[in-house]
Amino acid sequence: MESRGIQDMFDFRRFPKDGLLLLLVLLYAPVGVCLMLLRIFIGVHVFLVSCALPESFIRRFLVRIMCSVLGMHVRQKDPLSRDKNTKLYICNHVTEFDHNLLNLLTPCSTPQTGGSTGFVCWARGFMEMHSAPGQTALADTLQRYCSTDGTPALLLFPEEDTTNGRAGLLKFSSWPFSLTDPIQPVALRVTRPLLALSTPDSSWLMELLWTFFVPCTVYHVSWLPPVSRQEGESVQEFASRIQELLARELGVAATQVTKSDKAEHIKRYRHRPPQTSTGVGPGSIARGFMAQNLGTEEPRIIRMAQQVKDVLPHVPLNVIARDLVKTNCVDTTITNLLELSEDSALEASVAGASSFGSSLNSSPFSYEPTAKLVAKSFGKSPTDRHMSLQERKDALYNYARSRYIEKYGLDKEDEH
Repeated sequence: MESRGIQDMFDFRRFPKDGLLLLLVLLYAPVGVCLMLLRIFIGVHVFLVSCALPESFIRRFLVRIMCSVLGMHVRQKDPLSRDKNTKLYICNHVTEFDHNLLNLLTPCSTPQTGGSTGFVCWARGFMEMHSAPGQTALADTLQRYCSTDGTPALLLFPEEDTTNGRAGLLKFSSWPFSLTDPIQPVALRVTRPLLALSTPDSSWLMELLWTFFVPCTVYHVSWLPPVSRQEGESVQEFASRIQELLARELGVAATQVTKSDKAEHIKRYRHRPPQTSTGVGPGSIARGFMAQNLGTEEPRIIRMAQQVKDVLPHVPLNVIARDLVKTNCVDTTITNLLELSEDSALEASVAGASSFGSSLNSSPFSYEPTAKLVAKSFGKSPTDRHMSLQERKDALYNYARSRYIEKYGLDKEDEH
């Protein structure tokens, strides 16, 4: 699979990256919305006219003018190059409405190979196929269609999916080139100001609304000379040769990227992890996690939270940071967290955020053996029991403070 430049063949952003162009889009937006509403009203009448009038040059002429009002202009280069005896046109695929605009220049039919059927298929201008499922059955049906006299020519898109038309062509599927001979290639360029032509996440209806929103979308059609399959040339070689001809005419690359490769690329793009800079250490990851949960990136709070984390490693950073926002003091936050650990109020947060699966009350720190953490006996009165709890709090606080002072080399008189 050819992956070089695949990201340049599709647009994932509807709006431009350039700040000036984005400002122009914002200024144009009120006009675009009004234009879109007006064109929706006109579009209904265009659809009714195209349904009422029989297939003829007059119908195509009127619909072409009305489509210009809708913002879809079609221009063709050297119309005399079109071969009226050709039964199959092969064209590159750029938008969801390529077949509609080409049908304004010459009668042609495009089969619906997937997606909606019934009224929606007919309303979009596709020819609904009633053959058995499968590519072989479809090819047989279309081959019989091409051999029938009096039927319009077929218009097929062997890429089987759209590109932005600026970087390259998808690999041509070989089955359309076995239907008939000769084949006339059709090169299609589509231009639009301000916005991208299409995005992978948009439906055809959404693309139609964006087409009504922008000032205009211009379709440039070039008819290449008919091409016949050479003796001894395989169907795939024939398809590759026509792909090269179209790529040369359009000034793009003839890639080996398939429709499946496009789907895989879109899937990877949607599920790619957020980009991070190289050389990111654990500290920066922790700070980023805390800033994300706080909704703030104040360096002073992050630095103070890291200091408390060094003293109380089992306390989640988001809990530390929330308390620091209130207290704005490292010592006060350490005291508050120690009191919370004694009252078991921190147990749920630690159980959900720590992989140790235990609360601070059960195994908070590796205390020194000399620290008085447990009462020697159970107090007989409430006063005695309260004093025992207070002694344990004092022991925890003194240990945490001494560890903080030793880590940062502070003197006892400079603790505050």
